[in-house]
Amino acid sequence: MLSLKTIAAFLAGLSLVAAGHSPNGKNNAAGAVYKNSNAPVEARVSDLLSRMTIEDKTAQLMQGDISNWINTTTNAFNYSGLVANMETKAGQFYVGYPVPQSWISAGVKRAQEYLMQNTTLGIPALVQSEGIHGFLIGNATIFNSPIAYACSFDPDLVQEMGAVIAQEALALGVNQLFAPLADLARELRYGRVEETFGEDPYLTGEIAYSYVKGLQGGKVSATVKHFVGFSNPEQGINTGPVHGGEREMRTTWMPPFKRAIIDAGAYSIMSAYHSYDGVPAIANHHTLTDVLRGEWGYKYWVTSDAGATDRLCWAFKMCTYTPIDSEKITMYALPAGNDVEMGGGSFNFKTIPKLVESGKLDISVVDTAVARQLRAKFELGLFENPFPGAPANKTAPLIHTPKSVQLARQLDADSIVLLENHNTVLPLKQSANIAVIGPMADFMNLGDYVVYRSQYNPTNVTPLQGIRAASKGTVTFAQGCERWSNDQSGFPAAVAAAEAADVAVVLVGTWSRDQQELWQGLNATTGEHVDVASLNLVGAMGPLVQAIIETGKPTVVVYQSGKPISEPWISNSSAALVQQFYPSEQGGNALADVLYGTVNPSGKLSVSFPYDVGTLPIYYDYLNSGRYTDPGSISANGTLNFGHQYVLDTPQPLYEFGYGKSYSTFIYSDVSLSSTTASAIDTITASVSVTNTSPVDGKEVVQLYVQDVLSSIVVPNQQLKGFKKVLVKAGKTVEVAIDLKVQSLGLWDINMKYVIEPGDFVIWMGSSSKDLRGSATLAVS
Repeated sequence: MLSLKTIAAFLAGLSLVAAGHSPNGKNNAAGAVYKNSNAPVEARVSDLLSRMTIEDKTAQLMQGDISNWINTTTNAFNYSGLVANMETKAGQFYVGYPVPQSWISAGVKRAQEYLMQNTTLGIPALVQSEGIHGFLIGNATIFNSPIAYACSFDPDLVQEMGAVIAQEALALGVNQLFAPLADLARELRYGRVEETFGEDPYLTGEIAYSYVKGLQGGKVSATVKHFVGFSNPEQGINTGPVHGGEREMRTTWMPPFKRAIIDAGAYSIMSAYHSYDGVPAIANHHTLTDVLRGEWGYKYWVTSDAGATDRLCWAFKMCTYTPIDSEKITMYALPAGNDVEMGGGSFNFKTIPKLVESGKLDISVVDTAVARQLRAKFELGLFENPFPGAPANKTAPLIHTPKSVQLARQLDADSIVLLENHNTVLPLKQSANIAVIGPMADFMNLGDYVVYRSQYNPTNVTPLQGIRAASKGTVTFAQGCERWSNDQSGFPAAVAAAEAADVAVVLVGTWSRDQQELWQGLNATTGEHVDVASLNLVGAMGPLVQAIIETGKPTVVVYQSGKPISEPWISNSSAALVQQFYPSEQGGNALADVLYGTVNPSGKLSVSFPYDVGTLPIYYDYLNSGRYTDPGSISANGTLNFGHQYVLDTPQPLYEFGYGKSYSTFIYSDVSLSSTTASAIDTITASVSVTNTSPVDGKEVVQLYVQDVLSSIVVPNQQLKGFKKVLVKAGKTVEVAIDLKVQSLGLWDINMKYVIEPGDFVIWMGSSSKDLRGSATLAVS
């Protein structure tokens, strides 16, 4: 006679088979709605969700890792590790390791085949890596850092870059990248400035939008990060608390995210490590659910950052940590709208089945989170093509192609900003004898989020190599000093090289580390968790620049850095000053293109430069009533000239947002509006004539700023609302038209409602946030 236990087990097995589960673990859901590519996505989501056990659902909500089945040292395959990973962490897995491409490709293929053939429902995984300026694998194309390519003010080139990164990732079966950032560089001491697109919400939104479009146009999911308000931490310290109110959040921090997430249609979002106004981002129901889902209508999924869930206990002290209260963490994060738990922590979401069984967690919360991720998978076409990777012998035409390398060079050159050009020392003559000096001269300063030891790739081009390739004169090199040292013993050789040359090019700045070295305790001055108290040059670099300038030879100083450098004396004393934020693998060629005039510099600063770290914050769109200025100064001979705002300095920027010189000169005239009156639903067009009065063809970034003349609350003194990069040939005039939606001129009123208030708005057009060449007034009714 069968026992009740045996009968119950038999009935449970029949139930599993009926729902598409096979008792031997094999996929047995043929003919199910969710497998029908012609069925509506929502029907497929609903059908698949109905077939999933609580264990299936939980496994979709925790991140796996390829290292669980592929040994990242030997490439040995561990089948039991694959099985164990997919039992509990089957929704997505991370592959960002410094291993040969073929290891990743084969490991991904094995995992997807296992999921499709050996699990009950055959749900493919999202395969994840990093990609803020290139796919994180050896020999992929490395583009310049985000803070750099934002200075191009060229969304079309950024979209092309996104498409290249997608192609390279997809060739290995990687279908999701943790990029782009929509954070803002409002706190320059913060180490991750290099990863942002600068200080301005509008520019950041446009660059992030273009990146998402490029990446997802190539069938690779973007992950917009870090939601939201993350990059203005107290004291500039990474992951520190952020202070701000609801209006600042909505006015400044959310718009670029909305542009990248909603307008561009991003399939995933990463929440942030910080707390905002005392509420951890990972557990903020207001931002993750009320705004993101309720107001914006976002229908895809949010993941935590690595180890972020544990911070609720050990950092924020909202629960006990020894032992960690995994149930409490899950109940904070999951119902708030953080759907998936990334690795790097305690995998607290493993408590989901127990919480549902006990009634503490409503199953509808779990279903909603799972549905969001499944929806993205269906939209991406993963069920039809779970492994889109190329065969191992067919990846070469897809990764690091001549076309992608050329794009890296072009984007890099178009991102370089000419800060000073006294006596038009630039462009250099090809016949000139050049002394190349400094610790960044023969060094690949690629910034963070590049693969381990990528700075040694044989195809990289250092500044020294780029200048040598472009020059027809004699090029000598003297390092002068190490970037991390006060040692000046190399100065005499550097001075001698400068004295023997026609021109000295001195390369100094900041440096970061690759994704492995960054966490090994090695020295760096920018990067994730590498924050600074000063924006001055480190060690002997400043004295080296001074020693070379004092030779009397024309000295071109190049800043290679991940953030602004505050050395006003160099601006005044050097013959020319060039800003190249962390370059691409073609950085040396791109720099030489600009120095020798093959490329006319057209980059504009995506972030303002302060005179001193003590004058922060320095962003241009400060609220009305800010930046009263009665400056003081310290003269070259040491005389103290006292002011009040500040006593011996100024709250104004050394170089403002949008600033950048050219080898051409541009005159603006005839600013006009298609209509001088408008309602909230209208779009008007602002036009301006731009004339190149020089003999050199050049690109100009025409910028449109708006000033709200009178408002019911305190608003930014001005805001960028449009820009266009145009080629203006020598002696020619180009008519530039920029559309402006009146809806974008609103504010969050005293009742926290978004309104477009009637009144006058001054529409300024010009070459930077300070260099405004002409205006027209728009009356909004």
